Amino acid sequence: MTAATERVVDVTHVDELRALEAESVHIIREVVAELERPVLLFSAGKDSIVLLRLAEKAFRPSPVPFPVMHVDTGHNFPEVIEFRDRRLAEAGHRLVVASVQESIDSGRVREIGGPSGSRNRLQTRTLLDALEANKFDAAFGGARRDEERARAKERVLSFRDEFGQWDPRAQRPEPWSLYNGRIKRGEQVRVFPLSNWTELDIWRYIELEQLELPSIYFAHEREVFERDGILLATSEYTSPTEHEQARVETVRYRTVGDLTITGAVRSQATDIAGVIREISAATVSERGETRADDRTSSAAMEDRKREGYF
Repeated sequence: MTAATERVVDVTHVDELRALEAESVHIIREVVAELERPVLLFSAGKDSIVLLRLAEKAFRPSPVPFPVMHVDTGHNFPEVIEFRDRRLAEAGHRLVVASVQESIDSGRVREIGGPSGSRNRLQTRTLLDALEANKFDAAFGGARRDEERARAKERVLSFRDEFGQWDPRAQRPEPWSLYNGRIKRGEQVRVFPLSNWTELDIWRYIELEQLELPSIYFAHEREVFERDGILLATSEYTSPTEHEQARVETVRYRTVGDLTITGAVRSQATDIAGVIREISAATVSERGETRADDRTSSAAMEDRKREGYF
């Protein structure tokens, strides 16, 4: 299933969602007013899909006044890339693809192979190079504070130095939702308009707005194998070792990322209502349950963010 089903949205949440929407739209407009060359980071995951809708609403009936950029690891779910290209083409958005494969080919980064190898950390160099090459000074991202504790430290406007690095102790206060976007030449700002949203808010907004999603967000049969407690999809990029067994299961994905590190969850939820019921009962965040890269260490995400990760 790739689109929101027709159903009556619980009206008790509509006012809350519209308040979150208004806050996010305000942030997007403020950044465009203060910064010269913004870009929206788009993975074709649920959060960036919501973020793109908010950007479209912020400037209607005019077009969105900045491009959309995908940091492409080359190890993506095919359904997600198909959705990315179709969604952006239908809306007329300009897509900038920052390729990790090109970074590898040019010697900017070095790929580490093996069963635990991943291109996820390589995205940082590719992102920083793309921001510099295009002279982008602000990058909108779909991160939320409830996802992971390093992201909980982020301000709405997250300032990065001339090397694109993040120091959580050197961030600016944001009293009364007042945002200071002044930066020196060479510095950058990462902007998180969804900071105050939760995973459940995202899904309820998708339901309210009837947003289309990649099909992997809903229950489907897929060949998977278990590694370190995570269900990984078998593919040309990742496969079970002799001690791991592949099997077909009914699964869905809570988050979208590099398929070599993004795990599925067992599920029977074939529509948005079913997903909302499952999330409402969940006790583990989506990244805690399904992202192998966040299990490297207790500070894995914070370490990557300090280097320049989104």
